[in-house]
Amino acid sequence: MDLNIKPLSDRVLIEPVAAETKTASGIFIPDTAKEKPQKGTVVAVGNGTKEHTMTVKIGDSVLYGKYAGTELKLEGKDYLIMREDDILAII
Repeated sequence: MDLNIKPLSDRVLIEPVAAETKTASGIFIPDTAKEKPQKGTVVAVGNGTKEHTMTVKIGDSVLYGKYAGTELKLEGKDYLIMREDDILAII
């Protein structure tokens, strides 16, 4: 993926996974009832700071808080930019 964006400091650019459209039992979920995704893939990583070295790397699948980060749209795709501290786990 060739994006012209480089996060600064301890920030990470994440591409969220698509929200579920159907439950495990086969019921379709309307757009108004869909949950905000909490899982995504790291697309770009900043250099970190003197006090904070980055632990995530490009391509990692991560879990993050439901309302973490700032939403942005680049080249027709949705992304989140957030501090690495807002990431809860690497999966």
